[in-house]
Amino acid sequence: MESIKLGKTDLEVTIIGIGTWAWGDKFFWNYGKQYGASQVQEAFNASLEAGITFFDTAEVYGLGESEKFLGNFSKQTTQPIDIATKYAPLPWRISPQAVTDAINASLKRLQLNTVTLYQIHWPFNFIMSQETLLNTLADAVQAGKIKSIGVSNYSATQMEEAYNILGKRDIPLAVNQVQYSLLYRQIETKGIKQKADELGVTILAYSPLAQGLLTGKYTPETKPDGARKFDSRFSGQGLTKIKPVLDLLFNLAAKYQKTPGQIALNWLICQGNVIPIPGAKNAQQAKENGGAAMWRLSSEDLKELETVSRPWL
Repeated sequence: MESIKLGKTDLEVTIIGIGTWAWGDKFFWNYGKQYGASQVQEAFNASLEAGITFFDTAEVYGLGESEKFLGNFSKQTTQPIDIATKYAPLPWRISPQAVTDAINASLKRLQLNTVTLYQIHWPFNFIMSQETLLNTLADAVQAGKIKSIGVSNYSATQMEEAYNILGKRDIPLAVNQVQYSLLYRQIETKGIKQKADELGVTILAYSPLAQGLLTGKYTPETKPDGARKFDSRFSGQGLTKIKPVLDLLFNLAAKYQKTPGQIALNWLICQGNVIPIPGAKNAQQAKENGGAAMWRLSSEDLKELETVSRPWL
């Protein structure tokens, strides 16, 4: 599997990661209904077999269950893996000690002494300043609890501010995790991608398959379960709107002998400085994710995809 550096750090991870929001999440993803712990473990094992060793989680995913799964699974393999998790800047977390406690709790659930990447889950404007939060994370780097620092859902301006604060501690801002796919390209028009490239901050692309829309498996008759069935994008009108994108994905899938989802993930890789982190609720999904790497779409095909997805800029 190809690897890529996390920003300007010396840390390298696989060019595709696995997002684990669905591991233990009962509300949005209906964990425990059509899939459960055994399918999640199979997804983990299949990811490793496909060469993917980078997993993204968060303390709020399944209220800690996702981290616990990763902790248990990682103890059952001798293969080194990289785990990224996230801190939720909730309004009642008002002190540096709250940050430290959150890091320690995540490490305990993950059964780790140090984690590859620790991110701030979303921007915040509460009592604790960004300087205090980021400096507390910098202290955790120096204490050896986390290896690198990232942010998530930050605007270009917020990302640059975080970059500058950490720069005073000689610590690079490693990543900004944002939504990015053929059906959500706003990080381009909002200047986030350009600013990340300028600063040397890697983009972690969450929902790279638009929560399954870009796999082409959904129709007005076959809707997803969980909260997604209420999403207008999965309605007949929503699916009609994205039909030109899906038609092209299916055509390219036939050309490259890949799946539509693998074409969509490869498009993201081809943007440069981007790590897509699709979810995987079972072994087959994990295997398909792995097949999106080790090859590249042609410049002509990339141009076609860019053109057909412009309505989502």
